[in-house]
Amino acid sequence: MELYDVMRTTAAVREFTDDPLPDKLLHTMLDNARFAPSGGNRQGTRIIVVREMSTRQALVELTRPGARHYVAQRLAGEGPWNAVEPTALSDDQIAATEVPDSFTVPLLTAAVVLVVCVDLSRVAAVDQNLDRVGIIGGASVYPLVWNILLAARSEGFGGTITTMAVAEEPKVKELLGIPDPYAIACVVPMGKPVRQLTKLSRVEVADLARLETWSGGPLHE
Repeated sequence: MELYDVMRTTAAVREFTDDPLPDKLLHTMLDNARFAPSGGNRQGTRIIVVREMSTRQALVELTRPGARHYVAQRLAGEGPWNAVEPTALSDDQIAATEVPDSFTVPLLTAAVVLVVCVDLSRVAAVDQNLDRVGIIGGASVYPLVWNILLAARSEGFGGTITTMAVAEEPKVKELLGIPDPYAIACVVPMGKPVRQLTKLSRVEVADLARLETWSGGPLHE
């Protein structure tokens, strides 16, 4: 596929067929995706390839608490896991919320699940002293994750970036034997899509980009 076609049709895939994703093809995807940039080219990312169903079942259980919090806030009209406005919900209200299967089934039905980790000692988190949630460290790991998803699309596969399990990071690290100072960046279920979307809904460039300042005019062709 042409690069722009891949970029415009790489959707978040959560429904998978029974088709396998062989190790050889996964190796090819990672072999190309690894050329993604990272801060200082320190390449502090590691990936755990999970196929065992018992491990996936454990990941499902560790995904539920974060997803429960997310769903409870969404149902209450809040921005889920909002880093600016804290939730007004009580622990009991959150605990009573049911978690839809859509948050957990992909971990069980995907051909493979990737757990992507990053070494925090090799990340230049230049925003660590600001009075907000840090995001800069992600620049050293998420380009690789997106390269993996682009490679998957190019090969007729797909997946999605999930982060609900990170709310239980200590338990996930214990489950998978992940050492300090590694952090979990995301969990990515991947497989052959039940259906491949070819038209995605996104904001237009004029709504995305501004010239010179925040209040500058939109970028046009």
